Amino acid sequence: MPSARRTILVLKPLLPPEMKRLEERFHVVRLYNEADPEAALQAAREDVVGIVSAAGSKGVRRHLIEALPNLEIISQFGVGVDNIDLDAAASRNIAVTNTPDVLTDDTADIAVSLLLALSRRICEGDMFVRVGKWASGAPFPLGVTPKGKTVGIIGLGRIGKAIAKRLVAFDMRIVYHGRRQKADLAWPFYRDLEKMAQDCDYLVCAVPGGDDTYHIVNDRVLNALGPKGYLINIARGSVVDQEALVAALTNKVIAGAGLDVYDNEPIVPDALKAMDNVVLLPHIGSATVETRTVMGEIVLANLEAHFAGKPLITPVR
Repeated sequence: MPSARRTILVLKPLLPPEMKRLEERFHVVRLYNEADPEAALQAAREDVVGIVSAAGSKGVRRHLIEALPNLEIISQFGVGVDNIDLDAAASRNIAVTNTPDVLTDDTADIAVSLLLALSRRICEGDMFVRVGKWASGAPFPLGVTPKGKTVGIIGLGRIGKAIAKRLVAFDMRIVYHGRRQKADLAWPFYRDLEKMAQDCDYLVCAVPGGDDTYHIVNDRVLNALGPKGYLINIARGSVVDQEALVAALTNKVIAGAGLDVYDNEPIVPDALKAMDNVVLLPHIGSATVETRTVMGEIVLANLEAHFAGKPLITPVR
């Protein structure tokens, strides 16, 4: 028998207060908690009318959409929707929403944190103190100053602009690459990403994932960045050719990398873990209590608006 309340399939949890509110309003199937997810999906497939998804979940691919005959809305906990088959959703007139804007500042802060951590060897310095090397009188290697350096931002959207705004405060020179030049910005624009990389000290990835940006940072771009250049990726793992990056770091083609995203999260290559010139974060761009709370509230608001027949709060066009 169908549930009296509408059934929502949750692929990744919201914060506890928002999960509680979700469960008060809907019948929730926590697929991520199920010992046999396929059996749980089959048991609920006729009832499910909504999905709560997130970038770190397995994604909402065509086979999942086709398995849910009464699905009406996919509410994404995150701004990127490259984990959702938008064509499959559109073919069924399934609404798709996300949580834009609210995570911009926190994600930009992580990009700057990675840049500073690499430049000033913050993680190395922490370990240097903890293992007693400082007390033993061992010399600590020098870092580099960001001041006066050129940072090339790949993708000058909301997050890219927020990153640029922060780095201007460090007296860094900003240049950018994207699909088109932005008329309202005076920063130099590069149509050729390899040329921009060649002219940069730091390369920051801030573009959406998906086919258009798949491996946009490849071996040619890394070679152009060169042995004094650093790569920062807070976008999507798919944006960077991870094998090429490991090779470039191993062979000292570039100076270092700061990563918050990876090809096959949460799996990170052992080679990256073993490198001192790499700073690794567990995809925490939006991971603050404040931002994740607002993101969860937007997810709930979109679901409630849809089932009340009202305009969606943040529809994906």
